[in-house]
Formats: sequence, C-alpha cells, structure tokens
Amino acid sequence: MNKRFFIHWLVVAVAAGILAGCAGGKGGKLEAEDLSITAGPETQVTTTYGTIEGFLDGGIYTFRGIPYAKSERFMEPQDPDRFEGVRMCKLYGPKAPQAENLLWRDEASQTDYTFGNNFVMEPMDEKGCQVLNVWTPSIKDGKKRPVFVWIHGGGYASGSGHDLPCYEGRSLAKKGDIVVVNLNHRLNVLGYLDLSAYGGKYANSVNLGMKDIIKALEWVHKNIDRFGGDPAQVTIGGQSGGGGKVSTLLAMPAAKGLFQRAVVQSGSAFDLSVPAKSQKYAAAVLEALGLNAASIDKIQDCSYEQLAQASRVATAKMATILGPQPRRFTMPGAEPVVDGKSIVQQPYDAVSPDVSKDVPLLVGTNFNEFSFAVQAGQSREDVLAQLRAKMGENTDAYVAAFEKAFPGAEPYKMLYHEAFFRKGAVAHATAKCRKEGGAKVWLYLFNWWPEVNALGASHGMELPFMFNNVSLQREMTGGEARAYKLQEAISDAWLAFIKTGDPNTPALPAWEAYNEKDAPTMVFEDKSRLVRHLDDNLLPLMAE
Repeated sequence: MNKRFFIHWLVVAVAAGILAGCAGGKGGKLEAEDLSITAGPETQVTTTYGTIEGFLDGGIYTFRGIPYAKSERFMEPQDPDRFEGVRMCKLYGPKAPQAENLLWRDEASQTDYTFGNNFVMEPMDEKGCQVLNVWTPSIKDGKKRPVFVWIHGGGYASGSGHDLPCYEGRSLAKKGDIVVVNLNHRLNVLGYLDLSAYGGKYANSVNLGMKDIIKALEWVHKNIDRFGGDPAQVTIGGQSGGGGKVSTLLAMPAAKGLFQRAVVQSGSAFDLSVPAKSQKYAAAVLEALGLNAASIDKIQDCSYEQLAQASRVATAKMATILGPQPRRFTMPGAEPVVDGKSIVQQPYDAVSPDVSKDVPLLVGTNFNEFSFAVQAGQSREDVLAQLRAKMGENTDAYVAAFEKAFPGAEPYKMLYHEAFFRKGAVAHATAKCRKEGGAKVWLYLFNWWPEVNALGASHGMELPFMFNNVSLQREMTGGEARAYKLQEAISDAWLAFIKTGDPNTPALPAWEAYNEKDAPTMVFEDKSRLVRHLDDNLLPLMAE
C-alpha cells in the first residue's frame, strides 16, 4: 500500500466514522439522516373536530398549533369549534399573554442567561393560546405508540410549549418511536384568578389554567390514536412550573385515567393557594380595577395590561395583609387553588393523593438550580471562609457531608448546592413510596456542568438531555462530546419510563425504586452513579 493511497484510505475511514456517529449508524452501517420536509394530503389527519394538515420533517410527522379548546375570559374551557375543509397546522400557535421576563442579565458577572438558555420570543394571544403540537413517526401504520405529553415551565405565570428550542419533540419521537405532545394554556391572572366566590357564571372560575391542561389531555385521549399513539399509554411530564402542574394534576380527580405515568423535574416545591387567600386576592384585583360584585362583568372589557397591573397591585396588598410567608408558600393569584373540588389536596402533602395512587413517578432536581452565575475556580481556603461567614459552627459538618456525597468535586461547588428543591423532591418521593400498594417512584439528581458558561447544573440544564436535543441548545451545553454521551443515557432512561414506568436501561447503573430504608438517588454525571442516602446528612445543615 503506497503512502498516498494509505492517507486517502485513512481520511475516508475517519470521515465515515464521524458521519456514522453523527447519523447514528448501527452495526457499522452508515445511515445518513433524512432531513427532507414535505407536506400535502399524505400529511393530513382527520380529528374529532376536522381535518388538519401538518408536514413530514425528516421522517417525523409534525403538527403545530392544533386548537384543543376554546373559552371566554374567566370561563371554563370548552371543546374547540368543528370546522370544514382542511386546516393548516404547520406553525406554532401563540402563547398566553404574559410579561416578557426572560431577558436576564447579571451585569456584575457579565452573565447573559438568555444566551445560555436561548429562550424564544413569541407572539401572545388570549383567544388563541389553547393549542398543542404533535410529533409522531407515523400516522398510517396502525401502531399504538406510547405518548409523552410535555407541560412547559415558567411557574404558573409565563412560558410556552415552544419557548425553549429543546422542547421540540422530533428527536425524542424518532429515537424512541413514541408520540410527543406539548401545549400552551392560560396563565397568570387569566388562568388562575379565583372568581368562584362571585357565583353565577363565575361559580367554576377557579383553576382555569389547570382545567385547560385537562382539556388538552382529553383531546389526546380522543385523538392520539389517529396520530399513531395509544391513549392508554400516556405519560405527562414537566419541569419547574411544568413539574408543579404535573404534581397538581396528580391531585385532580378530573385528570384520573387521562395519563398512566408522571415525570416531575425540579417542580416539587411550592404549596398551592387556598380559598381563604385566593378569594381575598380576587377581591383585591377587582378593587384595583374599580370593580365589585355588582359590576364584575365589566372585567370582560379590561385590557390584559389593566388586568396585569391590577394583579401586581393586589399582590403587593396581599403581602401587607399576610405578612412574611415561608418559602414553601407563595402569594395567591398566579397559582392553582386547593378548592376541595377540582383539586382535592396539596400535591406535596405527607400523604400522597389517592387519585394518583397507581401512577408511577419519576422525580428529581438539579445540583445548583437557581444559582446561575457560578464563580468557578475559587480556592478551598476562599470557599471555607465564605462558608464560615454563612454557616458558622455548622461549616465543618457541612464540608464533611458534602465531600462524602460528592467525592472529588471542586471546592467552589460547595457554595452552590441547592437544598429547597432537593428537599421537596425527597419529600415528594417519600410520600409516594409510603403509599401502601401504590406505584413505584424513582429519584434523581442532575449534576452535569458545562464548560461553556457559568450556568452549572442549573435550573433546566437537564432539558436538552432528556429531550435528546443537545444539538438544539449548544449555547447551554456547549455541544461537547461528553454532553452527547450523557444525552444518550438520560434520554434512554426517560424513554424507558415513558414506555414501561421504569427508567432502568443498560446505559445506567441499576436504578432502584425509592424507599425510605435505602433512599437511593440516581446521580447523573459524566459517569452516572446510584447513591444510597446521598445527602441525608447534608440537607439538614442547609438553609432553604
């Protein structure tokens, strides 16, 4: 073999290997990814409300902006209107009206969180926000695939099913041969103002944002078989506020039977409001608008900006009335209400809801959650000095517990380990596993740190991994080789849970269901590990 031929052969071999890795070749066979886009009659589906047309995107049928409900302001959602002809569903629908609060920047550290998270700025429309999106491998092969319904974060006040690029369901649907759905719904004052005390047509005007989500799940139940999905194999999942919404659905009788499994990511935290608070808040909103029980119908004529301003005034007033609140409790107004009817109990009570007793649960958090401006590289001495100023005599015990839980971690990470969400997830898992005869629960901690930015293993960092979309959020992950490797393990685990209710896969250590005796946690890192009693001695030392 001469030198020129050898070099030529080597270049071709290396290039083929790289392409095979990128294209997901199996058994040494090069498989180029199909990136073509087509549309037409072959991409049409007849739903219970009419025929819609999507498009075929690289082998995945994609439908965007499908109406699943309609509603009048402050009224319960109703079925969408039936329509004739073919409705084009190729564009994302609008999100619910909300404040544009995602332009975060820390001038002191020059950290631009919007760049790292790459949020999408979208149009807003009160009337058109009850829409959902579907990704499916086939609409014609007669298969019944597991379905994953994703509920976006943003608390109960903001966000959408498309405000992060990684929410796109194409990659996960293709990898796992599943159907992926996400959705928009009413938020903030439009979705959670409790007007039920005013009776009449407002008697059921409470938890409207959650009722929208149930309406979306009903649409899935009626229609998803037409998209190659199985309505008897539905998993709901969400992160942050979306995790809170999933937790809330687990305490809603009207949601029973609409899903079979649930995933809560960094969402086991805040208790919901109660009528004694939410109805006072509603009265304060009406007062700020110059309205009362006799003139309440004029609220229909107010602009969204007027409603939002009245909500801000009411929130300030309630803070004065209620005084300081524990972090676990939020001010009423922009969250659901435990009214005893649509929501029967607090989602995170020590006794898990009976209504979801048979629903397996995957729950967890991230290492540093809302510490977005991580200052790496601090010496151990500097870190200990900061800890002593904050923790005093508990410092030595904290350091010992931390180093046992996270052996080999850089010292600066001791400043950023988050307790509030982690404690909530542990409590959530504990309540679930105590349910006699109930379904299993699995607990995780995401602890992967990108090199590209100061976000660390922050709030939402796991999202590109579980959606198999690291390539769509390279600003967040850096698109490093180790990110793609971990993506395979995490997305495999989520797909396993979506399909079976058990996240175990060959790519991870054996993942034990959570129990109080062993308290196992799967720690997602470059080399993931299952740890029993990971931070039992650490969390009690940490302030929330």
